[in-house]
Amino acid sequence: MAMRTAILAGAAALALASCTGSVAQGVETVAASIAPVELVAPPERDPSELQVLFWNANQRSERFRDMESWFAGHEVPAASKTRALPAGEPLSAEIQANIAELMADTNAAGVMVLQDGAVRFERYGLGLGATDRWTSFSVAKSFTSTLLGAAVADGFIASLDDPVTAYIPELVDSAYDDVTVRQIATMTSGVAWNEDYTDPNSDVAQMNRFVVEYGADAIVAQMKTLEREAPAGEKWVYKTGETNLIGVVVENAVGLPLAEYAQTKIVEPAGFEGDLFWMVDPRGGNIGGCCLSLRLSDYARMGQFALEGGAGTVPEGWFAEAGDSLVDFGDSGFGYGYQWWTYPGDTYGAQGIFGQAITIVPEKNLVFAIISNWDTATSNDHRAQARAVVSKIVMSAD
Repeated sequence: MAMRTAILAGAAALALASCTGSVAQGVETVAASIAPVELVAPPERDPSELQVLFWNANQRSERFRDMESWFAGHEVPAASKTRALPAGEPLSAEIQANIAELMADTNAAGVMVLQDGAVRFERYGLGLGATDRWTSFSVAKSFTSTLLGAAVADGFIASLDDPVTAYIPELVDSAYDDVTVRQIATMTSGVAWNEDYTDPNSDVAQMNRFVVEYGADAIVAQMKTLEREAPAGEKWVYKTGETNLIGVVVENAVGLPLAEYAQTKIVEPAGFEGDLFWMVDPRGGNIGGCCLSLRLSDYARMGQFALEGGAGTVPEGWFAEAGDSLVDFGDSGFGYGYQWWTYPGDTYGAQGIFGQAITIVPEKNLVFAIISNWDTATSNDHRAQARAVVSKIVMSAD
């Protein structure tokens, strides 16, 4: 059984030495409003057992619902007041059959559809239940983006056009000189990165090696080794490492781990029904680019929270901007915002490997959440099938 050690909000062992006096005063204000969280420490395991990208299908199905038994992380309590998700009008029998086919074809563990904040569809697979959690992978990026917006709204980050080095001075004299926070938020830093999940030598696969070798300095140590391949702002390349940097920017600015900041900025206002688990790295901070665990219904609540604008958490209009095609991928209708993917038809969403996703359709006030265990980390065919189902739901929605 994992050892659980209670920690008081704001007292996690981050050692955020770069915080200024004024920021530290603000931290006290924020910390005072955050409920205690727990630090979960799993049993010691051989590092070879922790190579998530190379787990087999049975291991993934078992472990994706129980990541706290494999990795250390923060356990954030459920919201003090749960947002109710009342039953809505069920989707048509035809569309329910389409979703069932999608779930079977893509090995999905759950699908929930909300419209106008009501549940029009909810189904589980792979032995998962309504009170079980499932890992997010890169869906966490959109949570980190939301906390970036919160840090701007709270005044901890003066502007997205500030240089990254203003918040992570250890990156001075690296390829991140003169790169702005906005540019890492849109992944347009111009810094080279390889996100090939099948290549054990890719940058994303090497992240664990840097953790082993550099410990608390792993994130910055790895990003400092990267080279520039294009002028800042001119080339988009998907980089989990840069979302990890966003996490460090936010944590350095606010003075709290992402999970603790999320308690008052996401979990409470979104009304999460279950606890949130967010993996930590050796700093004691959370991994910005990955790995929180939620109930399916809370993935849907996060989508509803974004759909409604996140009032009181982020600047007005934040999600309209964050979910817009700040980077356009040609004439395809696809693009990228602030850690949100954008799709044809003014739709946007969060995506994670092995089939995790939240899709938001503002025009129809609709949220589609799916959690899965694909056979491969990425699949254009599976994504396309899910988009086709969402399109059918949209076309049928009043």
